[in-house]
Amino acid sequence: MARQPRYLLNRNGRYFARLVIPKHLRPYLDEKLELREALGPDRKVAMSRLYSAVSRLQFEIAKAAEKAAKAQGKAIEPGRYLLPIDQIALKNYNERMSFDTELRQAGPVYASVGIDDRLVAMLRQGAAGKLADEILETLVGDRIERYRQLGNTTAEFGSSERRKLAMALCESELEALARAAERDDGDFTGAPTAPILTNAVPEAEELPPASLKDLFDRYIAELKANGKGIEAEKRWRPVIEDLITFAKTSDARKITKKILVAWKDAKIKTLSPRTVKDVYLTAVNAVFNWAISNDLLEENPASTIKLKVAAKVLNRPKGFTRDEATKILKFAFAYRPKPSDNPQTQEKPQTSAAKKWAPLLCAFTGARISEITQLRKEDIRMEGDIAVMRITPDAGKVKTRQYRDVPLHKQIVEMGFLDFVKSSAPGPLFYPAMVGKRTADPAQTVSGRISNWLKKEGVVPDEVSPNHGWRHAFKTTGREMEIDSRILDAIAGHASRTAGEDYGDVTVIAKKKAIDRLPSFDL
Repeated sequence: MARQPRYLLNRNGRYFARLVIPKHLRPYLDEKLELREALGPDRKVAMSRLYSAVSRLQFEIAKAAEKAAKAQGKAIEPGRYLLPIDQIALKNYNERMSFDTELRQAGPVYASVGIDDRLVAMLRQGAAGKLADEILETLVGDRIERYRQLGNTTAEFGSSERRKLAMALCESELEALARAAERDDGDFTGAPTAPILTNAVPEAEELPPASLKDLFDRYIAELKANGKGIEAEKRWRPVIEDLITFAKTSDARKITKKILVAWKDAKIKTLSPRTVKDVYLTAVNAVFNWAISNDLLEENPASTIKLKVAAKVLNRPKGFTRDEATKILKFAFAYRPKPSDNPQTQEKPQTSAAKKWAPLLCAFTGARISEITQLRKEDIRMEGDIAVMRITPDAGKVKTRQYRDVPLHKQIVEMGFLDFVKSSAPGPLFYPAMVGKRTADPAQTVSGRISNWLKKEGVVPDEVSPNHGWRHAFKTTGREMEIDSRILDAIAGHASRTAGEDYGDVTVIAKKKAIDRLPSFDL
């Protein structure tokens, strides 16, 4: 798709020339954010009028800059919008052609007037460098002064830069006259051929600011619309705010790779490289990539930033060994909350129940701890003679966003879990039911309490996650029992690894047969 020409704005089928006003000049232009000039509904006509309209708008901004300088007691800043000579020549050519179009559209008189051959000859000599500076001034001096007023050049009379610019403008004027002659004969297809015009690099687009906070908010809103984003917002918002503070700008377009590299280097002085890579750089990459895919930004300055992270040192298995798991389960079943006469400090019975049952349920299902702590009474049922636990997004967060039915191991039933469920009130099993919106996820809160409790009591090895260690241990035991990996994944809630694994269902019966092969713990 062809890129929209610079300064051309399309609004509901009508075209405008548009220039963004620098922030410090807005008080001198009625606090406007931009200047516009209507170009009509026809694109071809709009393009023919664009460059002369832009020239007028640039002149307004230049006058505002003069007012600002005078109001602040400063000298007028020359060359504020400096352009290379070839760009000035191209700009002059476009303005001449736009003005030519306007004059032809105004009436027949202009098109009936011929081109002065003497002017053409002089311009040729000027372009060839055969004329003195004074004569060049009579030919194109007014054009040079105009571009000086716009801040595009600071070339002084008598300087080599001024002479080079004058010669370039002579060539630009010649090209414009050549097109005008072609148009007099009815040919409007001509294009410039002079290398100084055809090789000129177009000016960079002046784009409006893009608030990084706004981009982040829109990205998170889109995630939330798809049932995601709550954890990302909680973890990443401080990252985005930290970057804005470090960069001293909220404009995403002004955050360069150089700034991000310096930010990364500053972060690794206080944070682990893995945290900087997996949290800080990941957050910025996600927001910038989303903005690019939605045409809100043109590039991601973080895309090529690399941070080497050493592999984590492992001195033992990631999951619990059989002896470690047995020790934890015995400790959990022996737990009794400390008695207290103060209702404010007394542990809730649901929390006590979670400490007792959650580790055992994790051990035989490989479920995530929060998937267990969000279970409700209605999520436990009998399917024939099989006790089944349903893990479902209706109860809370499920990473795969899909429900799954998991048969309960016979030891869970024998230990009295179904009796506990039967005696529980409807609703959540492991936290009190609450009317209204909660500020925190109660299942996550309870799982955190279990983790902290087991760590504090010293029953969990230092290098094992007190909650995630069960998932590793479940998979290890399942492989030892030679259970099909797809069935293990279906029980634990792991995604399929191939498209072929998505075909067919892993039924409750298939899962039950697999779970029955898992050995009981010596409790």
